[in-house]
Amino acid sequence: MRLVRSELLKVRTVNTWWVFGLIALALWALTTGVNWLQTSVLANPPEGTPTDDAQFNAVREAPNIAANLYTSGQFLGLMIVMLIGVIVVTNEFAHQTATTTFLTNPRRTAVILAKLAAASIVGLLFWLVTTVLNFLVAPLILAAYDVPSQLGESALWQAILLNGLAYLLWAVIGVGFGVLIPSQLASTITTSALYIGGFFAGAILLGVFADRFGDWWNNLQLVIPPLASGLLVTGTDLPGSPPRWSGAAVLIAYALVAGLIGTLITRKRDIS
Repeated sequence: MRLVRSELLKVRTVNTWWVFGLIALALWALTTGVNWLQTSVLANPPEGTPTDDAQFNAVREAPNIAANLYTSGQFLGLMIVMLIGVIVVTNEFAHQTATTTFLTNPRRTAVILAKLAAASIVGLLFWLVTTVLNFLVAPLILAAYDVPSQLGESALWQAILLNGLAYLLWAVIGVGFGVLIPSQLASTITTSALYIGGFFAGAILLGVFADRFGDWWNNLQLVIPPLASGLLVTGTDLPGSPPRWSGAAVLIAYALVAGLIGTLITRKRDIS
């Protein structure tokens, strides 16, 4: 616990914490606005909207509309906590404190585990703040379209809790990337590009392949972490998409691999 407290203190004493917090708040407001517009379309679809699309009809169900609002900010919020995980590690190299850290605490495995724990706590804190904000805003948006709050639906609570799991896991993945690429600038640029690019490129390519070769291609979204994260907050399992538990399982696997690689590299790296 002493090492974890020390890592949390390092996070609190750098300006990056506040910068990322303000950015996350602005991005949450932006995505909430987008989800509000999406809710208006789903609750009152325009004339000519196909009624035989099973997935669209499932998305329009009240629990799924509500889940989208109560987990607003997930996509960009996960990127923020991933970058915080990166910086938890790369700050040591950027400020040349890595040598002191590992000389003071020669058990390198314990140090990296403390960084993983600290990043996870910060990730959960970001999830908690955005969830509280969503609880304030989502019922108002739903009421505007005569949709009940859905707080009695187990599917909604599952989506909210799985969203918290996603925040935790992406923070762990960020720590793994930070160990793999010690340069703070290179690491933040690389991880951001992989996250954003992986999401959009993966969605576009899988959509094209699904149209051309069959819907089974949509199952491959599981291997793309940003897309797998989206499965966790769908409310209910959607037709044509992998089940939510599979998205959680894949993210857990990625986080475990990232944590393991980070620990092994740190134990062997020359930090002099």
